[in-house]
Amino acid sequence: STMRRRKTTDSPHSSIDPSEGKEKLRLKQEVGLISGVSLIAGTMIGSGIFMSPEWVLHHMGSPASSLLIWAACGLLAMFGALSYAELGTIIKESGGEYIYILRIFGSFPAFLFAYTSVILVRPAGLAAVCLSFAEYAVAPFYPGCSSPQVVIKCTAAACILLLTLINCLNVRLATSVMNIFTAAKLLALLVIVVGGFVLLAKGQTQSFQSGFQNTTAGIGAVGVAFYQGLWSYDGWNNLNYVTEELKKPEVTLPRAVMIAIPLVTCLYLLVNVSYLAAMTPSELLSSGAVAVTWGDKVLGSWAWVISLSVALSTFGSSNGTFFSGGRVCYIAAREGHMPDILSMAHVRRLTPSPALLFTSAMSLIMIVSGNFTSIVNFFSFIAWLFYGMTISGLLYLKIKKPELPRSYKVPIIIPIIVLIAAVYLVLAPIIDQPQIEILYIVLFIFSGVILYFPLVRFKCHPRFLQRVTLHLQLFLEVAPTTRDAN
Repeated sequence: STMRRRKTTDSPHSSIDPSEGKEKLRLKQEVGLISGVSLIAGTMIGSGIFMSPEWVLHHMGSPASSLLIWAACGLLAMFGALSYAELGTIIKESGGEYIYILRIFGSFPAFLFAYTSVILVRPAGLAAVCLSFAEYAVAPFYPGCSSPQVVIKCTAAACILLLTLINCLNVRLATSVMNIFTAAKLLALLVIVVGGFVLLAKGQTQSFQSGFQNTTAGIGAVGVAFYQGLWSYDGWNNLNYVTEELKKPEVTLPRAVMIAIPLVTCLYLLVNVSYLAAMTPSELLSSGAVAVTWGDKVLGSWAWVISLSVALSTFGSSNGTFFSGGRVCYIAAREGHMPDILSMAHVRRLTPSPALLFTSAMSLIMIVSGNFTSIVNFFSFIAWLFYGMTISGLLYLKIKKPELPRSYKVPIIIPIIVLIAAVYLVLAPIIDQPQIEILYIVLFIFSGVILYFPLVRFKCHPRFLQRVTLHLQLFLEVAPTTRDAN
C-alpha cells in the first residue's frame, strides 16, 4: 500500500481557485486545547459511567475484578489515543479511522468503514446515548414507576433535533456547549467521588472485603465486560475526527489526549469505588440506574441532583458524538464515497450541515428500536474491528515509512498492545458465546460491496441525482469545500 494524497492549498479559511474562478470554503479552525480536552472528556463521560458499572460487575462477578477492568479500559483507551495522536500528526486531515484507512490501505476498505459508520455505528451510538439522556430526564416526572417508552423516545428525538440545530448554526456554539456541559458533568462526578470518600471514612468498606471472591475467568465474559467498560471510554479518538478544525493540531492533539484520558480514568475508578461503598454488589446488580440508586442512599432528598447531572452529562456526550460523527459523513462524501451533497458546508456558517442533517435522520430511525446493552455490544464489536485495522496501519507506517514527517512519535510497543487487545475484543465473544447477530453485522459490512463497485469504482451515477443535488444546494445554501491538510 502507498500513502494516497490529494493536492491541497494553504489558506486557513477560504481561497480563490484561479483555474475555476470561484471561492472554495473550508471549515474554521475553532478548536483549541480547552475545547479539545472538552471534546474528548465530554464525549467519554456520557451515559456509560452511570449505566455500565452494573454490567461490568455482572460479567466479572466481583468488585475488585470489575475495578481492574475499569483501570485496564482506561489504559487501553490511553494507548489507543496516543497511537491515534501520531497518526493525526502524519495525516493532518479530519475523518479519524476513515481517512487513515483510506490513505494507508486504499479506497475499498475505507468505503466499507464509511458505509458501516455512517449508516449504522455512529447513528446507533448517538441513539443509545440520547435514549439514556431521555430516560434520566423524564424519570422525575414518573416517580415510583417506569417511564412510558413513547415519552422516552420522543424526548430522545427532541434531543437529537436540538443537537442538530446547535451544530448546524455555529462550530463555536457547539464547542461552547461542550465546554459548559463538560464542566457540569465533572462537577457531578466530583460530588459522587466526595460522597464515596465520606462513606469510606465512616467505615463502609464491606464491598471490598474478599474483593476477588466469585471472580469470573472465562475469556468471553472478560471480553463482554471490556465492551461495557470501553463503552464508557468511547470518545477517546474523537479529536482525530476534527483534525482540520484544530488550532496547531501537531501540538493540540497529543496534549489534549494526555490531559483528558488520565483525568477521566481516575474519575471513573473513584466513582466506581463510591458506588461500591454505598451499595453491596447485589444491590448494585439489581439497580436499574446505578447513579440514581447512589443518590437515593447518600443524598436523600437531594437525590434529584444526580438525575439532573446524568441528564446534563448524557446531553453533553451526545453533542460531542454528534459533532464528530457528522464529520465522518462529511469527509467520506468529500472523498467521493458518499453523495456529493454531504461534502458541502453552509456558505455563511461554515458548518457541514448536510452531513449533520443526514446523521440526525439516521439516528432518529435508530431510536425507533433500541436496546442499550445490545447496542453497546455490537457497537463495540464493529468499533474494535476498525480500530484494529487503523492501528495496524500505524504499525505499517512506523516500519515501512519511518521517513514521513511527524511531530510526535509513540513507542512501537504501545500500538502493538492496542492491536493485540483489538484482536482479542473482536474474537473473544465470537469464540466463547457466538451470536447470530454478529454474523448479521459482518454481512452488513460486506454488503457495501454491492454499492462500492457501481457507485464508487465505476461512478455509475443516475443523472437525476445531479438535479437533486443542485436543488438541495440551493435549498440548504451550501457549497463544495476543500481541506486544510498539509
